[in-house]
Amino acid sequence: MFFHRLAASALILSIPACASVPRAPGPADAAARPIKLASWNLEFLAERNGAGCNPRTDSDYAAMRRIAEGLDADVIAFQEAENETAAARVFDPGKFTIVMETRQGAPSGTCGGKFPEQRVIRQAVGFAVRKGLPFDRHADVASLMLGNAQLRSGVDITLKPASAAPLRLLGIHLKSGCFAGSAAKACPVLLEQWPALEAWIDAAASGPERFAILGDWNRRLGLADDPLWAEIDDGEPANADLRLTDDGVAPECDPRYDSFIDHIVLDKRAAASLAGFAETRYAPGEKHYSDHCPIAVTLAP
Repeated sequence: MFFHRLAASALILSIPACASVPRAPGPADAAARPIKLASWNLEFLAERNGAGCNPRTDSDYAAMRRIAEGLDADVIAFQEAENETAAARVFDPGKFTIVMETRQGAPSGTCGGKFPEQRVIRQAVGFAVRKGLPFDRHADVASLMLGNAQLRSGVDITLKPASAAPLRLLGIHLKSGCFAGSAAKACPVLLEQWPALEAWIDAAASGPERFAILGDWNRRLGLADDPLWAEIDDGEPANADLRLTDDGVAPECDPRYDSFIDHIVLDKRAAASLAGFAETRYAPGEKHYSDHCPIAVTLAP
């Protein structure tokens, strides 16, 4: 299957010192270590207890915050958060700066299933960036919305660590339901989002900064001969020779699934620094606080 490529639009591409006494960690400490990037779909993370299609209690939010802090990540791309207040219940605002898409979105319909009386909350994309790590915010990638306010835009930032090259990050959450092939009901929408995503990739690959795309792609990119992966991993431009960081790894979060739909994808430049991929799983018998588990990559400094 071939896809029409959009012309790449003009996008804004735009060692700790030894000390004789203990001191509190500062920005230089975070910059000197490897950069760890994570992604976690939070499954209808609501601002209020009991709201949304996965109603939660205080203890649920506290457990999710422990998981987030246990990632020890510099940046966490997240999906399905209602707003910044909801995100702050998982990502301590004293430790993270929260950045979310500006798309307004809105609740839509009822949940069905176990919670037929609950309302579907706004599902938004964002980043939690560790305090002290400087970054620039770019315009949201609204082309992924296809003119539909209920589809998510991309959140676009550039990290500027003091002792490493800048790293551009795009956080995404694509249309669900077209996990493989092209025949599913949701596939026409995902296939229409794909050229918009490729346009961003090609423009970023032509720019000066290495980059990563993180989030819920809702696509099993690791399946053999996936045409959508082949479309973006075409090496044109040269830095669009991409690395699927979970390639060859089977997820263990949920035994029903044998292939990831959450991915962290690196361009050729960022891939040269890849030092590892990991999935954080719930403990045996532990409640699954989201229907996704966090994934993470480490990039050498």
